[in-house]
Amino acid sequence: MLGALDDRIDLLRQTNATLESIAQGLFKSWFIDFDPVRAKAEGREPEGMDAATAALFPAELQDSEFGPIPKGWSVQPIGDLVEAVGGSTPDTKNDAFWQPAVHHWTSPKDLSGATAPVLLSTERKVSDAGLAKISSGLLPEGTLLMSSRAPIGYLSLAQVPVAINQGYIAMPPGGRLPPAYLYFWCQLNMDAIKGRANGSTFMEISKKAFRPIPALLPSAEVVKKFDDFASAVFSRVATNEKQARALAELRDTLLPRLISGKLRLPEAQAEVEALVA
Repeated sequence: MLGALDDRIDLLRQTNATLESIAQGLFKSWFIDFDPVRAKAEGREPEGMDAATAALFPAELQDSEFGPIPKGWSVQPIGDLVEAVGGSTPDTKNDAFWQPAVHHWTSPKDLSGATAPVLLSTERKVSDAGLAKISSGLLPEGTLLMSSRAPIGYLSLAQVPVAINQGYIAMPPGGRLPPAYLYFWCQLNMDAIKGRANGSTFMEISKKAFRPIPALLPSAEVVKKFDDFASAVFSRVATNEKQARALAELRDTLLPRLISGKLRLPEAQAEVEALVA
């Protein structure tokens, strides 16, 4: 029975990996390889795309500092397209900043060993007084978190409002490039991001160094079309990860109770069936 739980957890996480891979492949096709534009330029219909979506893409390329890009799109510093903010750590010796624990507060430690690219909870929370010490405040659900040091490059979409420490560059919703788009942009441009880092004790990329990185700005219609798809993917990933964690917690709770004899197998099976129903 417990093996079946493990199998279900593995399946959920394999599904998440597949979903992320599909979204990444679409991002690369649209915004790196420009497959729909190249197909239209050659007089072909873009593969696997309905007519309404194909109509959103231009039919020719133009020169840019990146080389050829779709006509009408542009290249701009990422800092002009999104808000990039940092955070801080309230004094850990002052209990008033941490109790009562009200607001999610994250450090890159929360992303270490993460099994999905979504932040569902945090190890620590801050009080109202602690939150007031963090200049970026409480960032909204959907914010993209990128660790900026020790190490650089953890990525996660927050599924809860969250405050951040100084180990992040965070990109909240509301910019010209939405967080789901930015997740894949950061992923595929991580070498360029790390190339801007410096430091003597450990490598770190500052917000000042991050903001000038050139980024492609597609048309708003194409960005929205991708964001609609990618946001649905991340919503499904979050749902799957919540279930996987619930199953893992149930497994870890059931095992010692079964071994000790405090719980009989039919009762355990009923608990499992109630959760996975």
